[in-house]
Amino acid sequence: MPADLSALLLRLVTAVERLAPPTLPAVDLDGADAFVWEAPAQELRPVAEVARVPLALLVGIDRVRDILLANTARFAAGRPANNALLWGARGMGKSSLIKAIHGEINGERPGALALIEIHREDVDSLPRLLQRLARCERRCLLFCDDLSFDSGDTTYKSRKAVLEGGIEGRPDNVLFYATSNRRHLMPRDMIENERQTAIHPGEAVEEKVSLSDRFGLWLGFHPCSQDDYLAMVRGYVDHFGLAIAPEQLRREALEWAQTRGARSGRVAWQYVQDLLGR
Repeated sequence: MPADLSALLLRLVTAVERLAPPTLPAVDLDGADAFVWEAPAQELRPVAEVARVPLALLVGIDRVRDILLANTARFAAGRPANNALLWGARGMGKSSLIKAIHGEINGERPGALALIEIHREDVDSLPRLLQRLARCERRCLLFCDDLSFDSGDTTYKSRKAVLEGGIEGRPDNVLFYATSNRRHLMPRDMIENERQTAIHPGEAVEEKVSLSDRFGLWLGFHPCSQDDYLAMVRGYVDHFGLAIAPEQLRREALEWAQTRGARSGRVAWQYVQDLLGR
């Protein structure tokens, strides 16, 4: 082969190799029990310590707690389980429940589950993540906090197949949990607008709500009663071993809730943090 032709072919091969996507390294899930998916870098960042509260401290959500715990335990044991959507009132422990159940399962069976958080804006990169996790033996619990879509956002159409893994399906070792303040992941006016303007309103609405149908479990979280709120406060106070008169605790906790305009697990936790600091 002439030297000039050989050099030209070498340059061509080098240029094609630069255009090809780089080979991604194998996923190592042995270094930690929790990870964050960094979509731009296409890598899993280990989390040394998960910010969570013990499962026993989550009061007032007993029914959904038992359902999600049973579903997660089946998955950790290698049996079939459903994707889950935790929706409802803010501050009622949706995200805390997922992290607490992960800690509970791994406390009973160390290393059984890897918790992987994926940010809402990175859900489009989920297929790449699933491809890499499918080659792992460890069972993985994917967690997306505050998954929702705003008016005019059409990306939900491309994410319907993503949540089930597309043509390849969801890997057997992966389960997807998401939280949202909206039952159908999008604002009511977005759905109502379709009923008023679409040529076939029923079909248009079905398309928009079909994303939430990808979740086999819908677990609702509703505003708590005053008794449940006070029980949450008392549980946190006992957990930290704080000494305070019951009447003073009740008075301060209710006053704190009134200043926030809501009663929830988050408000109870924030009050106890203030009390703990004092």
